[in-house]
Amino acid sequence: MPLNTVVLAAVACLIVLYSPFAVGIRTGPGRITTGGSGGGGNGFSKLGPFMEAPEYRNGKECASSPVSRENVVSSSNDPSLVHIAMTLDSEYLRGSIAAVHSVLRHASCPENVFFHFIAAEFDSASPRVLSQLVRSTFPSLNFKVYIFREDTVINLISSSIRQALENPLNYARNYLGDILDRCVDRVIYLDSDIIVVDDISKLWNTTLTNSRIIGAPEYCHANFTKYFTTGFWSDPGLSGSFSGRKPCYFNTGVMVMDLVKWREGDYREKIETWMQLQKKRRIYDLGSLPPFLLVFGGDVEAIDHRWNQHGLGGDNVRGSCRSLHKGPVSLLHWSGKGKPWVRLDEKRPCPLDHLWEPYDLYEHKIERAKDQSLLGFSSLSELTEDSSFL
Repeated sequence: MPLNTVVLAAVACLIVLYSPFAVGIRTGPGRITTGGSGGGGNGFSKLGPFMEAPEYRNGKECASSPVSRENVVSSSNDPSLVHIAMTLDSEYLRGSIAAVHSVLRHASCPENVFFHFIAAEFDSASPRVLSQLVRSTFPSLNFKVYIFREDTVINLISSSIRQALENPLNYARNYLGDILDRCVDRVIYLDSDIIVVDDISKLWNTTLTNSRIIGAPEYCHANFTKYFTTGFWSDPGLSGSFSGRKPCYFNTGVMVMDLVKWREGDYREKIETWMQLQKKRRIYDLGSLPPFLLVFGGDVEAIDHRWNQHGLGGDNVRGSCRSLHKGPVSLLHWSGKGKPWVRLDEKRPCPLDHLWEPYDLYEHKIERAKDQSLLGFSSLSELTEDSSFL
């Protein structure tokens, strides 16, 4: 693509009208001084400190942008970029940092990965502080932080079986088409409690066929009826919404999304319609997942299960240990109540939590015995067995 074409398209991308959903914070590559070991002046002391990640560079085989990486206009319109959207908050920051580290570590072209972080407007750590912390940990990372206006969704959120599922930031994925720059036409959405152990470009290259809007691993053996109340299934007007479809459960923590079709079809509004109904009449008990199932169930591009070995955090109540199901692994996902950084620090880890640990950049780790690294397991394959991981 000619240089002037890229620049003009990128400049057009930057001319964006005021968004009611988010505003952006942009930081360029470079190191940030955190003001001493605690970084108290910048608010780092409450969140870190985190070690600076190694520099991960592109190989010769990687396509490079005709515009300098330090030039803002190359950020979103560069066709060689892999776009990843994640939330960023003080509670799950340690998980987000580990997730980013894992993506870069295994990417064939790490400099071609661009992160879009969605931060809550009223988080205990300001979005600007979170942005500075990410920059200090990953000095060369291509990223932008968007401030999510929580009042956009807060009146649509219903009570859930676990309070954490009621966090407005969990619903930010509903608004990616509105939040991200308009020239971002495709994105991978990732939860903060994951690690990637494969080249992310393989997931990025997923083809969405038959005009599908999203792609995700599907689990058609799961009991789909349990995700909705008896009242929902007993009402033909509601259950009939799946007429003509064969819906399967899928986890929204890993999705490939076509944002052009998302915007054109106004899928944010479709999801909000179900959330509004839920406020009037309880049709499900979980948080942000059921509206996605209602809108997309039966019309999802099925991606290999290796890209979301989820449920590793146990269920939503006990957070018990889980094992992997058989097959190759590209992404591990600690969905559920238990989070690896919490269990490791409390010295009650599950076996798979030790696979998360090498990507943890938090400096104040609790000392652990070296012989506990995999609790007797030598590889992912030895940890893989049949289990209920949903």
